[in-house]
Amino acid sequence: MPEGDTVWQAAKRLHTALAGKPLTRSDLRVPKYATADLTGRTVLDVTARGKHLLTRIEGGLTLHSHLRMDGAWKVYANGRRWTGGPSHQIRVILGTADQTAVGYRLPVLELLRTTDEDRAVGHLGPDLLGPDWDPEQALANVLADPDRALGEALLDQRNLAGIGNVYKCELCFLLGVTPWLPVGALPPERAAKLPELAKRLLEVNRDRPVRTTTGRRGQDLFVYGRAPRPCLRCGTSIRLADQGDGSRDRPTYWCPSCQPGPAPSPRTRRGTQPRTTN
Repeated sequence: MPEGDTVWQAAKRLHTALAGKPLTRSDLRVPKYATADLTGRTVLDVTARGKHLLTRIEGGLTLHSHLRMDGAWKVYANGRRWTGGPSHQIRVILGTADQTAVGYRLPVLELLRTTDEDRAVGHLGPDLLGPDWDPEQALANVLADPDRALGEALLDQRNLAGIGNVYKCELCFLLGVTPWLPVGALPPERAAKLPELAKRLLEVNRDRPVRTTTGRRGQDLFVYGRAPRPCLRCGTSIRLADQGDGSRDRPTYWCPSCQPGPAPSPRTRRGTQPRTTN
């Protein structure tokens, strides 16, 4: 699933392509909104809120979308061939006089009043890349359930918005604990570093075409996707296991030497790499 920096980049592309321009084409291919026509209305802005995209349109309307695992927004100069997938996967088309934004495989797409945006995103915690960022509140949210595994708490968008599975794994490595450590057992000095460390990672990557947490060319990430290769710090084989509530298990990577603490048995096929859209 795309993470906060990826969604921020998508919002930036869409804003550059659409904002300040009247729509010359509007096609919402969702039964509930099939008759909605936004043609002639000006796009006011496109904003990321955590992993959500809010396209605000003249007349007090907002088109809310979420990419989840497979969704994507593509922008094409008019006249160029669309390459984001077969036409039956298109969920929305927003066109201006010179560019067209096409939403593919969007599992969440709804048209709502801008004054009702809280119905879609009001449950989210402080946004790591947004104007509402509040490190103290974010940390308080994460620590509110001391028995919860740290990795699960980081992925809970109600605690802080924007962290996905890649950053979960990388943050736990940088904090020197396993993702299965109960948040109540996180040493206070490390807990204090968590909010700003998370924010810094997303900020330095929001304008990068290739995400990095290491600063090393060709070795972009410390643990994510690297099982069973050696840890960049200590040489121990990176391990892989699942973490989640059973219905939404996510592949989780860690170094057993650099990250002491509770952990399940690693996957039998330790070299298996998950599909990722990041």
